[in-house]
Amino acid sequence: MTIDFSKTNGLVPAIIQDYQTQQVLMLGYMNEEALQKTQKENIVTFFSRSKNRLWTKGETSGNYLKVVSITKDCDQDTLLIQVNPSGPTCHNGTTSCFADEAPMPFLNQLEKVIENRIANQNANSYVASLYQKGINKIAQKVGEETVELIIEAKDNNPDLFLNEAADLLFHYLLLIKVKGFGLADVETILKTRMKKG
Repeated sequence: MTIDFSKTNGLVPAIIQDYQTQQVLMLGYMNEEALQKTQKENIVTFFSRSKNRLWTKGETSGNYLKVVSITKDCDQDTLLIQVNPSGPTCHNGTTSCFADEAPMPFLNQLEKVIENRIANQNANSYVASLYQKGINKIAQKVGEETVELIIEAKDNNPDLFLNEAADLLFHYLLLIKVKGFGLADVETILKTRMKKG
């Protein structure tokens, strides 16, 4: 990867983005050595301007940023690094340095809600109760919602069709999560297929 470190006295900005939620987590700076270390170890390392040394994010907190991809911008002087964070990114304990409540795409929000309801096992939660019934019941529910969507697709009632589409998408997200995956994993496969044409 060719990066132009000469424009800003040997440092380039590195925007850190959560790979799954697409939320911007923080901004740091890298010199050539920090970039090389990041690429070699697949853990984000910055050049700290205040400490005047290399600084691996998480070296004291344990909240490392595991690299998924590194992309340079059109001028080759800014990096976009997508990561899987192992904990809160900000030293204040929030997910992002910009705001913990920074907007993220709705489907990613819904994915987080499903994840939280599975984890909390609230007796009044539809997600938790379906999760407790096991993978066979969840897969069966996806099948039922698929059939209902197909039936509505043959009619001309847009409200019923869209509601069944929403039901299917919701249960599909639940099934993916229960299998230990997320939307980002499905997106990766689709992106690979798109590149193949």
